[in-house]
Amino acid sequence: MEKAKINGTQLFVLVVLFEMGSALVVGLATSAKQDAWIAVVLGMVGGAVLYLIYHRLFMFYPDIPLTSYVQKITGKYIGRFIAFLYIIYFMYVSARVLRDFGELLTTTIYSSTPLFIINTLMILTIIYAIQKGFEVIARVGELFFILVYILAIGGVLLVAFSGLVHVDNLRPILENGVMPVLKITVGQTLTFPFGEMVVFTMLLPYLNEPKKAKLVCLGGIILSGINITITTLVNIAVLGADLYARSPFPLLNTIGKIQIGNFIERLDVFFMLYLMVGGFFKITIFFYAALAGTADIFKFKSQKKLCFPIGLIILFASMTIASNYAEHAKEGLKVIPIYLHWPFQIIIPAILLIIAYFRNRKKQPQNQNQIQNQNQNLNQNQN
Repeated sequence: MEKAKINGTQLFVLVVLFEMGSALVVGLATSAKQDAWIAVVLGMVGGAVLYLIYHRLFMFYPDIPLTSYVQKITGKYIGRFIAFLYIIYFMYVSARVLRDFGELLTTTIYSSTPLFIINTLMILTIIYAIQKGFEVIARVGELFFILVYILAIGGVLLVAFSGLVHVDNLRPILENGVMPVLKITVGQTLTFPFGEMVVFTMLLPYLNEPKKAKLVCLGGIILSGINITITTLVNIAVLGADLYARSPFPLLNTIGKIQIGNFIERLDVFFMLYLMVGGFFKITIFFYAALAGTADIFKFKSQKKLCFPIGLIILFASMTIASNYAEHAKEGLKVIPIYLHWPFQIIIPAILLIIAYFRNRKKQPQNQNQIQNQNQNLNQNQN
């Protein structure tokens, strides 16, 4: 692993920026309509529970990433195979997020620019950042965290002062009962964005105080969940449930409606500013996890040599995973959560935790016996 260390504040900032990344751009739980915010809250709770699984694995193996301790848990050959699958998973999700942001930019302000050019510029910027090191990425995150919150607070105030919020659009609550919301939670909001915290199993060893990992990451999940919930509530209150469900980018439509007087309007540029920040950190973290995992299982001495090859793979994948945005969005909502997110975010980590628990439980009594023998020897020497 790269010799880097970050503090708890930097990890907290990265978690928040990562979780909010693309979750604020695309509409979450749109099929739940006015109950979408409930699905987000339930997803946040489920994501926090999932993180406890990741954290427990980290406590068993605090000095190594997922791609290393999976080999200790399941054996060398099976472990390397699972680790390789996780690397492919991280690269694939990174490519999907890159496609999300590229599509949004080409359909709004860069309508005459090819998608390939937008994605290439983004991936080159990310490669440059990764070559500077993980500590630099964490410090940049602290700076942009302040910018994101200034934009968020300003946006909420402008929406409120514009008189666009209609609370009646949030009613009736649970019109069709709780089961549709639970289905959407299990199928969507649990895995995206909260289950994607599995990528931090590759990054937690960089924390300089491992004891803070639990509190810091849970705090980041909760804060980002609150932010996403508030954004979803505002979008529904402004656009209405039907338009929210039909819109591919609800937040963009909400900001586009802001108009105060005859001079405060057309604030899409602020949305695009957040878009670039959120997209950068989400793609970078998935990219870096894939990079670190590849260097780990193939025993590369330097990760930097892998930046361009992996970057090219992600760029190529982002262009070829779907022929158009409609197909891309359909795959992301109906196929990916069940066939990719559930196995890699929930099933495999749960199995690894069970195996790790029994492996380490056998070691624990031996350690206790050794400590007792050491204490007895000390007492005899003192006597």
